[in-house]
Amino acid sequence: MRNLRVGPPRFGACPQSGSSLLEVMLAVALMAVTALGLIAGQLWTARESRAMAMREHAAWIADSIAEALYFPSAADAAVRQWSTRAAALLPHGEATLSMGGGTSAALVTWTTLRDTPHSDDVIDKPESCGTADMPAGSSCVALAFVK
Repeated sequence: MRNLRVGPPRFGACPQSGSSLLEVMLAVALMAVTALGLIAGQLWTARESRAMAMREHAAWIADSIAEALYFPSAADAAVRQWSTRAAALLPHGEATLSMGGGTSAALVTWTTLRDTPHSDDVIDKPESCGTADMPAGSSCVALAFVK
């Protein structure tokens, strides 16, 4: 008769001992990397959304200035009013109007927030503001129109 051993196997007796622990650690690491990727994507989307909202406000202000010039008698008051709104809606916002050579341009500038994407990081990069000199860290929207 053979002597049968009852109880847990001796260390090293099972050729796959510890493999399930490696599989669990690998699965946890993969889930952690995936979760970090999802979080980074959400943060990028939130920053891009905030930057787009600022560009939308600036375009709305520039369009409003252009529309206000249909009535030339109220042009100065309209530019002051919309410049005040730009300062309220945008960080260090400013709205200006330049006229010359039959065309006019409404220019809205603001300071780019620290956590918004840099212009090189934005997928849909906005056009430059033409001949306007923009300091680093600033964004702008220029709307050219003819009276």
